[in-house]
Amino acid sequence: MRRRLTAGAVATATGLALLVGLPTSPAAAATIVEYTVVADDGVSASAAVAAITAAGGTVVSSNAAVGTYRVSSSAADFRSKAAQSTALIGASVRKPIGRAPGNAPAIEQPVTTATHGKPPKGVVADPLDDKLWGLKMVGADKAHRIEAGDRGVTVGVLDTGLDASNPDLAPNFSRKLSRNFAPDMVDVDGPCEVAGCLDPVGTDDGGHGTHVAGTIAAAANGSGVTGVAPKVTLVELKGGQDSGYFFLDPVVNALTYAGDAGLDVVNMSFYVDPWLYNCRSNAADSPEAQAEQRAIIAGMKRALNYAHARGVTLVGALGNQHDNLGDPLDDATSPDYGPAPYLRDIDNKDCLSLPAEGPHVIGVSAVGPSTSKSHYSNYGLEQISLAAPGGFTRDFFGTPQYNSAANNILSTYPLKVLQESGAVDANGEPTRPTVFKDCSSGKCGYYTYLAGTSMASPHVAGVAALIISKYGHRDWWRGGLTMNPNLVEQRLYRTATETACPEPRLRSYVQEGFTTAFDAYCAGPKKFNSFYGHGIVNANAAVGGR
Repeated sequence: MRRRLTAGAVATATGLALLVGLPTSPAAAATIVEYTVVADDGVSASAAVAAITAAGGTVVSSNAAVGTYRVSSSAADFRSKAAQSTALIGASVRKPIGRAPGNAPAIEQPVTTATHGKPPKGVVADPLDDKLWGLKMVGADKAHRIEAGDRGVTVGVLDTGLDASNPDLAPNFSRKLSRNFAPDMVDVDGPCEVAGCLDPVGTDDGGHGTHVAGTIAAAANGSGVTGVAPKVTLVELKGGQDSGYFFLDPVVNALTYAGDAGLDVVNMSFYVDPWLYNCRSNAADSPEAQAEQRAIIAGMKRALNYAHARGVTLVGALGNQHDNLGDPLDDATSPDYGPAPYLRDIDNKDCLSLPAEGPHVIGVSAVGPSTSKSHYSNYGLEQISLAAPGGFTRDFFGTPQYNSAANNILSTYPLKVLQESGAVDANGEPTRPTVFKDCSSGKCGYYTYLAGTSMASPHVAGVAALIISKYGHRDWWRGGLTMNPNLVEQRLYRTATETACPEPRLRSYVQEGFTTAFDAYCAGPKKFNSFYGHGIVNANAAVGGR
């Protein structure tokens, strides 16, 4: 098992959030804590509720589709009793269980901006399309001549929200279908902006979800940028906190809702923690921690299976830990909320990175504009499905394009978040060269560069939406188009651009300024390998283009 060099190096590489501890004073024992409890397989709802009650908990709400329960308890030993119950798998403190992986590489400070050039051929170019190298790499510019998307195809953005006030997102946004499953939590999100702490749909106080949504389906309307599938419908599934964390309960509820609502595609640019890897029986973990991780694994697997069985194509980011998911590094970062993290030896057979390693998830790695695997991107023969543009600031080493923000992904972003970060002033004017303002439609939209597997995954989600638009059949019961997700997945793989491993196969990023900890070995033939999977997603080929 390969080992990380130092815990400090891990924190720098992954851009981890600040740790927020649970109360540890004597008074904390009487504090009411919320949990997400997962019932064991085959356990009835009545039996699960009885077991929860016996352990000292009160059921607040439940998701019968996957056997999860939101529970409150003041009992200090509730988690331990839940782990010991034969009717329950375990209890996870209702706390952040993920961080959007796109946040990690975004800590790189880009030093230049793109310059205007010729717009991609085959699409009515929006003003900033000349900066969208990713759109051209995946052939979406050419694909739009054949298929630009059907309004009856719905793509769920399971993320921090979606700023529907952006003129590029407003035309494609479905307020009717959108839902917020993640009320603000003051300990991680700060004071609530609205009464009840449930932000209205069409807002995004984190920014990450808005960026993802723009890559998928920014409208080709003469404003800002064009998305991969500019005529499909966007649905906000807010399952993440404003701060970029994710809870088990909102994520599971969002996935089951996607299945019930008949959504066609769901993009998942996040990972599940407080455990970077959820392990069933890691020797370093306490019995309660083991039960918690088993519960997270069970809950996520059930929710993913539920959505897939109801026609949802599931696309997920592989993550930004520059890790071979088939031979993972030891983990010195978990849990990343509550108790202090400690070193864990990660056994690939026992541990999962979720949702990327969950059932039916199309796992996506990130590449830069040269098609080099981005230094931060996870990879691995067991988990990877496809590669897509995710950005790599230090791509093109030794050329004028090296160390350029233009090597990252430009997409929509909320004005409020940009102003809070100082990237846009009080008058609405950008203060940084990496932020763009476009008012071509008569209403101003804002755009910024980000990098991460979070940015790669929505390219694939957009192509999946184009496939359904082109080859799906009309669903008269639910309305819109539909297509078996297995067929969508097969089409994505068959039409991807096969990309061979680099030579030498050991890709070093030392010349780009990174340590040898980022070195990655590419295994497998051109047809399928650990860096690119089946290849770089190809929108044009996917809809029948040449």
